[in-house]
Amino acid sequence: MLPKADSWEGVSRAFVWRVPDRYNIGVDVCDRWAETNPGRIALIHKQRDGGVEEYRFSDIRALSNRFANVLAAQGVALGDRVGILLPQAPETAISHVAVYKLGGIAVPLFSLFGEEALEYRLANCGARAVVTDAAGAAKIARIRDRLPELRAVFRIDGAGPDCLDWHGLCDAASDSFTPADTGPDDPALIIYTSGTTGQPKGALHAHRVLLGHLPGVEMSHDLFPQPGDRIWTPADWAWIGGLLDVLLPAWHHGVTVVSHRFEKFDAEAAFALLAEFQVRNAFLPPTALKMMRVVKSPRDRHAIAMRSVASGGETLGAGLLDWGRETFGVTINEFYGQTECNMIVSSATTLMAPKPGIMGRPVPGHDVAVIDGEGNRMAPGQLGLIAVHRPDPVMFLGYWNNPDATAAKFVGDWLVTGDRGELDEDGYIRFVGRDDDVITSAGYRIGPGEIEDCLIGHPAVRMAAVVGVPDPLRTEIVKAFIVLHDGVTPDDTLVTSIQEHVKTRLAAHEYPRAIEFMDNLPMTTTGKIIRRELRNRS
Repeated sequence: MLPKADSWEGVSRAFVWRVPDRYNIGVDVCDRWAETNPGRIALIHKQRDGGVEEYRFSDIRALSNRFANVLAAQGVALGDRVGILLPQAPETAISHVAVYKLGGIAVPLFSLFGEEALEYRLANCGARAVVTDAAGAAKIARIRDRLPELRAVFRIDGAGPDCLDWHGLCDAASDSFTPADTGPDDPALIIYTSGTTGQPKGALHAHRVLLGHLPGVEMSHDLFPQPGDRIWTPADWAWIGGLLDVLLPAWHHGVTVVSHRFEKFDAEAAFALLAEFQVRNAFLPPTALKMMRVVKSPRDRHAIAMRSVASGGETLGAGLLDWGRETFGVTINEFYGQTECNMIVSSATTLMAPKPGIMGRPVPGHDVAVIDGEGNRMAPGQLGLIAVHRPDPVMFLGYWNNPDATAAKFVGDWLVTGDRGELDEDGYIRFVGRDDDVITSAGYRIGPGEIEDCLIGHPAVRMAAVVGVPDPLRTEIVKAFIVLHDGVTPDDTLVTSIQEHVKTRLAAHEYPRAIEFMDNLPMTTTGKIIRRELRNRS
């Protein structure tokens, strides 16, 4: 999508969006390559036992067609939602492609979500089917009676109680399928994003969202693709960073993706993976970079040969950028965005000089500005709200079944990210801080509302408030301030019990690593928790 030029100014002047009248993500990332270059390798998957599988684009087309036929046979139709509760795996990618071809709406779900997190998301979107494995199926079994719209659960590791055999059904299905005739504005994807109050909101994206991501992906990987490129990320494909910053853009360009699910991220193993599969491009979240930085002299043991490394989620300092140049031989390019409107700001070493502590310039095609509360552009050096002007191909259609929240996201035609920043004289945007209470921990954006709701479900907890507090490795950790029921005495056993309550019901990355017990929470006269006071205590 990006025109060839030797500067950001040149690329920006020449850039033009080309969004076709009819467009389907599944056809784009799969079928056209299967037709023109069927033997091209789409995916190299390293299994947990060390075995390696390779899938050609022709394999992805045949398997996605088979699963689209399976879904249709189970009554899944145009516009129906399909949950995909899986880690990085071939079946995850294939299921996404199949849902898009069918004209359904994919709902990626993090495999570490607990039952409460899954129940809310699956009920909220009215999912008709879920693709998962044995671990996910066990969670769904315990909540299925509260999901009346859920018709079918497919397991990729064999049939089970009330579950269908993904592979068995695909083997018996036809590998011919006529994709739905979708337009670029037809819905394709719901990704749930955390907010400061209440439950997570489902950001509904159209098929054009992939096209909208391409300039940012290409820019953050120094004019991706180049001959020989091969990409990997440890980021889960359940999040927008893994799915739309890596997997789908790479397949749009016919670039091979390497996949592997670490049980727990291992920095030494990450270097080994980069070397073993000759990865040239990687999206490495800041927390992964910080963990990898601890590994001493990795190039002495691992023959890595990177062409580009991109990172997003928080600003990297000069020290981390210097380490990246020494370790990878390239300058790490930073990018910025959010689930509702992603990859809108980026650095690119080939097009502009990097500025440590500043995330970059607007990606060509996106009108990004710093505005005031009335929607007026702020002058360079003035602090304001980071915002994106609509229409924009990467921008979401709205929050699923939540028009009020959608309207609140905009000031006129400006989508307000909720982050504060300032523009410098050269057009770079500096991130200053969040305008809300979303917690950024290990690259995840975590909303306090869902955690607070879960905490209150613990039998000892009367009231709870959650904030993010600084942490040198994770940027922030979740800290909970808790008021106990009368007669309950706080101790270490209770702390562990409360932490496990959240960890098993929501997700491991959302549990409060720090807990402080209080007699009362600071609140406004209207009953809202004053989180600012809680942060000041930490």
